[in-house]
Amino acid sequence: MRHFLQVGAVDPIPTLAALAVKPGLWNENPLRTQHAGTAHAEADDIWLMFNKVPNDPAEVIDDISVFPYRAWTELPHLRSLVLDLMHRVGGVQLGRVILTRLRPGKRILPHVDQGAPAEYFTRYQIALQSLPGCNFRIGDEAINFPSGSVWWIDNRTEHEVINNSADDRIVCIVDIRQC
Repeated sequence: MRHFLQVGAVDPIPTLAALAVKPGLWNENPLRTQHAGTAHAEADDIWLMFNKVPNDPAEVIDDISVFPYRAWTELPHLRSLVLDLMHRVGGVQLGRVILTRLRPGKRILPHVDQGAPAEYFTRYQIALQSLPGCNFRIGDEAINFPSGSVWWIDNRTEHEVINNSADDRIVCIVDIRQC
């Protein structure tokens, strides 16, 4: 595969359990899911590390500086998974870390990630919950991430996700600058 590479596996249960008792973390910061023309309108987000949002949110697309949000502290198991991944791939700078949830029957529309973060960082996804029927397409390739799998993805090529599974798809997006 040209647009996907499995780089590891994790135990997603501690993070999923923590999420179950902290539902208020979802959608505290709706910029990604509510701005005009977003491909992510049907998804829910939790920001762990993200840019500070200036008065003009359009400036966020070219900002590579990130800061911890409340979930970074509230989800210590996930924080460990992220830092372990960063170490595993030789990361030198952590970028955005976002949990995204896609309910059954929902989709993330076809799009290409742009701006400084997409050009500066390499994108990984930790599949915390992903059941058969949830398809992630990049270019002409499609895959279902098994729960617990960790992937490098090519987010600079057109991609989309369609969740035709029986449950939520929950992944952690992790941007890492490598040597």
